[in-house]
Amino acid sequence: MKTDLIIIGAGPGGYETALEAAREGRSVTLFNGKELGGTCLNEGCIPTKCLCRNAEVVSTLKNGDEFGIDEFSFILDFNKVQSRKNEVTNSLREGIATMLKQAKVNVVNVMASFKDANTVIADGEEYTADRIIIASGSVSKSLPIPGHGLGCVMDSTRLLGIDHIPASLIIIGGGVIGMEFASIFNGLGSKVTVIEFMKQILPPFDADIAKRLKQSLAKKGITIITGAAAKSIECNEYGEVVVTYEAKGKEERVISTDILMAVGRAPRLSGLNLENAGIEFTPKGIAVDDNMRTNVEHIYAIGDVNGRMMLAHAASFQGKRALNAIEGREDNIRFDLIPSAVFTSPECGMVGKTESQCKEEGIEIRIGQSFFRANGKAMAMGETEGLCKLIFRKDNGLLIGAHIMGVEAADLAQQCADMMNRNITLEEMTQIIFGHPTVSEVLLTAAQNVK
Repeated sequence: MKTDLIIIGAGPGGYETALEAAREGRSVTLFNGKELGGTCLNEGCIPTKCLCRNAEVVSTLKNGDEFGIDEFSFILDFNKVQSRKNEVTNSLREGIATMLKQAKVNVVNVMASFKDANTVIADGEEYTADRIIIASGSVSKSLPIPGHGLGCVMDSTRLLGIDHIPASLIIIGGGVIGMEFASIFNGLGSKVTVIEFMKQILPPFDADIAKRLKQSLAKKGITIITGAAAKSIECNEYGEVVVTYEAKGKEERVISTDILMAVGRAPRLSGLNLENAGIEFTPKGIAVDDNMRTNVEHIYAIGDVNGRMMLAHAASFQGKRALNAIEGREDNIRFDLIPSAVFTSPECGMVGKTESQCKEEGIEIRIGQSFFRANGKAMAMGETEGLCKLIFRKDNGLLIGAHIMGVEAADLAQQCADMMNRNITLEEMTQIIFGHPTVSEVLLTAAQNVK
């Protein structure tokens, strides 16, 4: 079978690119290896956000006395929590299927592999196209330490499907995935311990935000051990999980009922047979240029599989860039301005450069900060924990970094991304009228506090 375009992988990058290409009149074959929506919808972004919301509601109920609700009790039915999560993902998945059907995208529910540079094989059938986009996503990584393969060691996918709230949970890895699950299960009542190899949690985030989040989560009862190397995992005679780790030259142990391995994700390369097409790749991903084109001129790679930025929205816009390159169109997509967030409680959001990156690049900067405890809306919500840090270039005043911890931080980071895409300066930002009372006023206050 021949179509104009083949897309391998049906995550956000794959299916959104397929829809856009179909709208432009191209015939498209989309290979779906698992469930429509990929990791984001089925094993990542959406189901974790469902659990985040449940944890938030439970935490609010537990602290009802702060809002004048006394002598209140409730029972948490975790089966209903999981059912709600599944209903949300099922509904979104059905919506994607409907859109693809209406757009007349040919969906093949098998993952394809390359026969040669123009042909892929799926379930014994051959498919060809003038252009091919690889969007196969990523898989969970595991730390190769003794015991990492034990049946008790869960990855994020298994933990999302768990049928109980762990009494205690060890999380190896303090990145976005690890910290979100730490916050979720702490909110639901688990005793959580995080073991992170780096000196700070959330390594990509600004150090001030990561430090403040660690302090905030510690107040909620989460034990976070940084600068610690996990050495082994074993099960004791009581069916408990025992993790041995080394920190500050000393060997320590921690025991729990359950364990999550959350040391990041790796590009999904296995089974694609990239060698048959002559595509260059390493374990870090498929090599692409700024148009997402591989070394084979008519083959592109977008999303997690190219290892550039493992975020669903990055994959979607890399797909737009690839389509634009195929059509010979220019665009103004700023891949240096990709907002990201971690939905802990409180949540964090960021876009642009961190203070340390500016120092490494020799950029002279001015910094403005504000605190959520001084924001009227945050106080009214009972969400006073938080920090907003804005970074401006000293020479021309451009806003080049925004780092926020607090309620609505992800949306505030997006607001900053909007302004940064329009090359806003400090002077221009301080002349924007911000509504009152809104949490977004922390942005204006931070700009006004620039030193």
